[in-house]
This record gives sequence, C-alpha cells and structure tokens, in this order.
Amino acid sequence: MRGPPPSRPPPTGGRRNAGAFPGLGYSGAFPPRKHPTEVIVKQAANVLDLIEFFAAHRRPATLADIAKHFDWPRSSTFNLLGTLAARGFLYEPRARGGYYPAPMWAALVREIESAQPIPSELHGLLETLAGETGETAVLAAASGSHALFLDAVESPHAIRYTAQPGKLVPLHVTATGRALLSQMTAEDRAAILRKAVFKRYTPTTLMTASAVEQAVEASRTLGWFEGRGEFTLDLGGVALPLRLPNQQFAVLVAGPITRIEHRIAEFVKIVRAAIDRQLSTQH
Repeated sequence: MRGPPPSRPPPTGGRRNAGAFPGLGYSGAFPPRKHPTEVIVKQAANVLDLIEFFAAHRRPATLADIAKHFDWPRSSTFNLLGTLAARGFLYEPRARGGYYPAPMWAALVREIESAQPIPSELHGLLETLAGETGETAVLAAASGSHALFLDAVESPHAIRYTAQPGKLVPLHVTATGRALLSQMTAEDRAAILRKAVFKRYTPTTLMTASAVEQAVEASRTLGWFEGRGEFTLDLGGVALPLRLPNQQFAVLVAGPITRIEHRIAEFVKIVRAAIDRQLSTQH
C-alpha cells in the first residue's frame, strides 16, 4: 500500500482520513488507481495523476515541481503540460509562476454531471446510515469488472473502514459488488464473471463463477448481501441494491467484523428502511 499524497482539507459531510483501520482500506487523500488485471494507458494515467496532484496541493506548480514529484522525465513533463495548456486545460496565474488547472475542467464536469446526475440527496442517505449505525456508509456503482465508490461518509470511530470516493473493489468478491451484479441481466453477469480473476484474497474468497452466481442468487432471495472478509480480512458489511430510473447503485454499511457481526440483522433493517424512504421521494 503506497503512502498518502500531501493532505488536503477533507470534504464536508463526513470524516475521511484519520484513524484508518489497518488492513481495512486505503487511508490517504486519494485511493490507489492501478489494478493488475486492468490495462493502464500511461499517458491517460499521467493526466489523471496530475489532476489529483493539483487537487492535493491546491496551488500552481512549475514543470520542475511536477517532474520531481512524479519522477517523470522533464521532456515528457514538458510535452504533457504543453499539450494541456494548448488545449486550454492549464494556465499560468502568474507569468512563469507555474501551471494550474483552468476553469475548463469545472465547466466540463458540470455539463457531464447535469446529463446523468447522481441525486444530491443520496449523500444525505449516507449521512443518515453512518449516524444510525456508527459505521462507514458507501454509495457504489459498477465500473467494468469493479464496483466504484461514488460517495462515502465514514464512521466516527477511530478504528473504522476507510472508504474514499474513487476506490475500486472487484464485483465478484465483495458484498457491494454482488449487490450490483444482482441488478444485471444473467448475460451481463456471466460476461463479467468469465473475465474475473479469481484470486484468493482471504480464506473466505469465492473462487469460482458458479460460487459467485450461487451467492448472488441466495442473497437476492434474502434481499441483502453480506460481506465477511472475502476481499479485505477482518472487514464485514451489509450491502443492498438501490435502483433508480436508469441508474443502478449499491449502498454499503461496513466496519470491523468484530464490531458488526452481531448487528447484521439490525443493519439490514436500517439500510432497507433508509432506501425505502429514498425511493418514496423519487415518485
């Protein structure tokens, strides 16, 4: 696990970084992005790393600053910064004082978000769940063969599950992932499981497509999905599907197994009630 980049002020609405529970997730300002089973396009990854760099540092940076931070060749750094500046994505607030992301980024993000928005009230749902359970609450959606954490409100406990927006976890070995798989067609689910890498992360990891399919069907009958350390040792949680018009999400409440294993039924009741209230507002 790599160390955290320089700190930035935490987003409002939830505690984010301090007091990470060892082994329960990444505790830095940004989650790790690379997965050994994915194809990484270096140039694209460099642009995303650069944006995260600026989000963490929150000030202009020179070519030398950026090349040193990432250990990139100066020529490659020059070409990357020059391309982004020529396209209007970087500017110099002060002549020769360093580059900074231009407002173009925010304008594009607003346009993208307005076309397929994530309802803002879902953050309130996570705050409610974290408050009622005392554990970390997460909103996730499918992204290829992974579940992508879209939003999270962390537990107030010093020892807790650290869940950063942008974190990716495999669909087939997590309660969150199986809650998302359950909303797919059988054909789509089978296509994902055919490509899945069945690596034994912990002693309880499901190791075959048929085992995952059986777990999905059994949990779908119950209406909720449980994770018991299959991907991250000592982490437990409850996930439920959240289906909105043209959008499919999963809501997770998770924490150390030793603290939540006797509260699973309670968590299911709390999450289900919160989702029912949320769905009632959509009509």
